[in-house]
Amino acid sequence: MRILIAGGDGFCGWPTSLHLSAAGHEVVLIDNLMRRRWDEELHSGSLTPIAELQQRVAVWQQYSGRSITAEIVDLTDEGQLFEVIARVRPEATVHFAEQSSAPYSMIDASHAVATQVNNVVGTLNLLFAIRDFAPDCHLVKLGTMGEYGTPDIDIEEGYIEIEHNGRCDVLPYPKQPGSFYHLSKVHDSDNILFACRTWGLRATDLNQGIVYNVQTEHTAAHPGLVNRYDYDAVFGTVLNRFCVQTALGGPLTVYGEGGQTRGFIDLRDTVRCIELAIETPPPAGQMRVMNQFTQQFSVAELAALVAKVAARKGIEVEIRKVGNPRVERERHYYKAAHSALVNLGLKPHLMSEETIERLISIAIEHRGRARKETILPSIRWRDGGAMHSPVRVDGEASGEAADRLEATMRWRRGDSAAAGFARGRMG
Repeated sequence: MRILIAGGDGFCGWPTSLHLSAAGHEVVLIDNLMRRRWDEELHSGSLTPIAELQQRVAVWQQYSGRSITAEIVDLTDEGQLFEVIARVRPEATVHFAEQSSAPYSMIDASHAVATQVNNVVGTLNLLFAIRDFAPDCHLVKLGTMGEYGTPDIDIEEGYIEIEHNGRCDVLPYPKQPGSFYHLSKVHDSDNILFACRTWGLRATDLNQGIVYNVQTEHTAAHPGLVNRYDYDAVFGTVLNRFCVQTALGGPLTVYGEGGQTRGFIDLRDTVRCIELAIETPPPAGQMRVMNQFTQQFSVAELAALVAKVAARKGIEVEIRKVGNPRVERERHYYKAAHSALVNLGLKPHLMSEETIERLISIAIEHRGRARKETILPSIRWRDGGAMHSPVRVDGEASGEAADRLEATMRWRRGDSAAAGFARGRMG
């Protein structure tokens, strides 16, 4: 099958590209490399050293004997994207090409606008391109469980049956997104649903939980195929962050009360879920929604588990609560359905102490590359998200706040390529 992977250089996109290529598919990877530029803006970066895109692709061909075509394409460039879709005519398109950080979208107006322009406009362009040049293509879109928020009722898989004034209907599940990033994903879902209903397209919206682990069979096979390991407060996910804090001697910083509960999924299951979705497309005119996670944990539970594994390795780490920079419920009901992918054949890798130990070992191996000043949160929801001093731990400020504030000011002055792009798209 010809598969186009948008955002194929990223944390989920790269291992998915390798997984599908290894399975025998013809993979075309497109990316605008913006994720690497955000590292520069934030004075951050992957804990693991990752090769440049063309080097990665070359190593994959040498290692596997299979080729991946990689092109620099920006989904917000309508003409560029249309040309690629018209030329490739993919049978399936996997869409990872979005700004994926809630904190990043909350820094200030420029970052919120850039996030929504990149995500919403990029997805709209992709929908029009598929309609005009590959109408039978199955769009597999990576959504997020964060679209739902934390309601006091069970979360269904995309849709809910409602009875009102004696009448019943199946409607999209109500959304309560918690950031401008999550809002962009809600807009995407609505636009995709409209395109399927109006144009007869077919799509699968995968509402993914928080991804942990950094390795798959293929990314671990050669140093040139290594995947990203994000640990900072902006792009790093909570378990990966805890493992790096362990490697640095702690403490493990829990936001607020630590009762925030979310769905989690191993990266190895992410790539398999994509494959299962591609293998079983929905009928034309339908947007299928599946919740892509395998287990639920609270932040406090994860911290305790990491501390337990660390102790087994002879590392004692303290768990400390810090002020929560987000506006969210810190203790809440959370029960979300997630049976659709299991019914398609997913055999989950459940979170194990061995996986956490491996993440800590990788962090220890590369801890010389860690930038401690990027780990504590400095982007706050209530005051517009400006990069002030990082949240304090036991009364002591940590980090290079001045450098990070200067990075934000450079963004506002237009020194960032992404900010300049956002202003240009708005006219």
